[in-house]
Amino acid sequence: MKIIVAIKQVPERDAPIRIDASGKWIQESDLQWALNESDAYALEEALLLKEKSGDPASEVIVLSAGPERVGVTLREALAKGADRAIHILADDLASRDALGLARLLAAAITPEKPDLVLTGLQSEDLGLGQTGVILAELLGLPHASLILHVEFLEPAGPQARIKVKRELEEGWFQEIGLPTPALLTIQSGGNKLRYATLMGIKRAKSKECRVLPAADLAATSTPVVTLAFISLPQKKKSTQILAGSPAEVATALVEKLKTEARVL
Repeated sequence: MKIIVAIKQVPERDAPIRIDASGKWIQESDLQWALNESDAYALEEALLLKEKSGDPASEVIVLSAGPERVGVTLREALAKGADRAIHILADDLASRDALGLARLLAAAITPEKPDLVLTGLQSEDLGLGQTGVILAELLGLPHASLILHVEFLEPAGPQARIKVKRELEEGWFQEIGLPTPALLTIQSGGNKLRYATLMGIKRAKSKECRVLPAADLAATSTPVVTLAFISLPQKKKSTQILAGSPAEVATALVEKLKTEARVL
């Protein structure tokens, strides 16, 4: 069983964000970087599947695209238990949309012929939630999203080899079967994340981390979306006086809390 986990390096949540001189991206030089949260849960799910399989030939491969600094996050994943890593060396991710990034990932994944591809549901920096879905289409794989748990069926049925648990709205869940190979986007919170042990950190130094220059993947394409500029959210304060009887004011207040503040 071969599982590929696509992960992303993102700025730490509390990192101060500043716009760079171009106005089209953030200043990266003074930022601290971390593994994207839902990608960490995707990695954990892959490691659990490998452990449950009991197959010594099972393999978990972590894949990420980005500049040289991404190697630190890949080594962290190796220290947690991944077997090897693939680093798509790309310094132009800010100019690539979700389709452009998915094409890079697909070009690296296709030769590996995995049984399962896992990604996080969405990234903490952009939050588009599109890359995994587009990647499934490019690879021609069945796909399910919002996954909390994955189980390989033994014996495998004629139409399904894995069973997944999906999170729906208002506390509802759904269990469905899928054939493999398949691609799943993993929701945060499905498992308890593990920490890298000292032994794992030592072993990670000797594990393979293959570097693939983005230019060698023949996946370069014109972005579908052109980024004109970015800006920080503007803080605004306002006061509204609601007139009318107490009943009318209460009705108007509830409506504003629902439609404007969206807290109800």
